[in-house]
Amino acid sequence: MKIWLGASFVDTGQFVELARAAERCGFDTLTLSDHLFYADFASPYPYSRSGRPRWDARTHWPDVWVTIGAMAAVTTSLRFSPNVYIAPARDLFTVAKQVSTAAVLSGDRVTFGVGVGWCKEEYVGTGQDFHTRGRRLDAMLPTLRALWSGETVTLDGLPALSISPTPAGRIPVYVGGDSEAALRRAARLGDGWIGNRIYTEEELDPVLDSLRRHLDDNGRTGAFEIIAPLAVLPDADTYRRFAAKGVTGTLAAPWWLATPEEKARYGEGTLDLKIATMERFAEEVIAKL
Repeated sequence: MKIWLGASFVDTGQFVELARAAERCGFDTLTLSDHLFYADFASPYPYSRSGRPRWDARTHWPDVWVTIGAMAAVTTSLRFSPNVYIAPARDLFTVAKQVSTAAVLSGDRVTFGVGVGWCKEEYVGTGQDFHTRGRRLDAMLPTLRALWSGETVTLDGLPALSISPTPAGRIPVYVGGDSEAALRRAARLGDGWIGNRIYTEEELDPVLDSLRRHLDDNGRTGAFEIIAPLAVLPDADTYRRFAAKGVTGTLAAPWWLATPEEKARYGEGTLDLKIATMERFAEEVIAKL
């Protein structure tokens, strides 16, 4: 079971030291989320009962690829992934160039976690069509793979083209989302799947059943990563039980489970608290997996 560090809502100035600590503690991947701006969104947020986001205008959403580049410069083995990057809200070449450059600078330590998102306002802001975002992502992913491999690509209205730099290895693509469309996309086009919310066992089982059905329908018999955030207390035996279901990784943000004593000692929201709880998590969980 791989343990990803879920670093959403972290202040931008903490990411570099957080990456150093994550590598030292044995986390497999550090993941961060993608939003372009904050507004009084009319689009309903799908992961809260109120339909309102759980953050406000003061919450940091640093650029995913700039931040990954900075963290890659101070680490050697830690991997990085957005969870997830809303690629259809950008044009093809912006996505291709940013991801390829980050993969090269990190020494092939980038996973492309990608999804279609929920926020129509962000699409309006970038001039992209919100209503065709799924179809456009389906078309985008094979072209991105070709560009990242250094191939020459022919697209309507453009001469044959390629991009540089491109990474030495293949960039894994993990598709996020648990709608049927997202699960089909993951099974057809992805190397893995990332859950987009925290799942109880009862919530996760039908999602895994649907995902397996789509994998079978697409003749997928090889390795396929399943990264599922789990609504369980962190415990090595519990994680091994989910691994038996086919889950290959999960997300953890140990500071969300800080003890009152840790909060009093280090202060809520501080980098010191995050690192202290990560070190405890590494000793109590990661070392036992």
